[in-house]
Amino acid sequence: MFFKNIFHKKNIAYLFSCAIFFIMASCEEDLTKNNSKQSKNFASQIINNAYIIQRDSGFISMKAKAPIIEKYELIDSPYTVARKGIDIQFFDKKKPKIPGTIKAKYARFYDYKKFYEARGNVRITTNEGDKFAMQSVYWDQIKKSIYTRDTVYVTRKDGSTLIGAHGMRAKDDFSEYVFFQNSGDFAAPEISPNKK
Repeated sequence: MFFKNIFHKKNIAYLFSCAIFFIMASCEEDLTKNNSKQSKNFASQIINNAYIIQRDSGFISMKAKAPIIEKYELIDSPYTVARKGIDIQFFDKKKPKIPGTIKAKYARFYDYKKFYEARGNVRITTNEGDKFAMQSVYWDQIKKSIYTRDTVYVTRKDGSTLIGAHGMRAKDDFSEYVFFQNSGDFAAPEISPNKK
């Protein structure tokens, strides 16, 4: 009887330990399933009072200031966000001392695509002194193209104005641009008496 009791207790202990093993294994499996479903779209880096300088072969090509910049790097399409606005100065090698500027209430940069978007009271001033105002603008750095579908208000340095009611497309150095459904007040050169 004594041996039957020990044998019976050993069986119960064995069954109990097997049950615990299977419960633990199933819990581990559930944890891995849950972890794989969790979102990885959270900021991996946060920079407060950011001041960034970008160089190209030693030449400063851009300076940017933002109250906060967040980098999202743990996802398939990493991006960087300036949710509280951004102020960018961009420099041209032809006129390195006179920067152009871009200011906006919100900006996002897609790392792999080299694609920027700026939204909210966007103001662009070229190094030639021309001023552009719109609500959103997109910059495809690979294609060297800037475009918007919003109404664009332009004030040239000579005082003439232009409105592109259905947006514009431009080279990213603003050397050429096209406005869609435009109107405005242009300063025309004087016609000489010989050409009348």
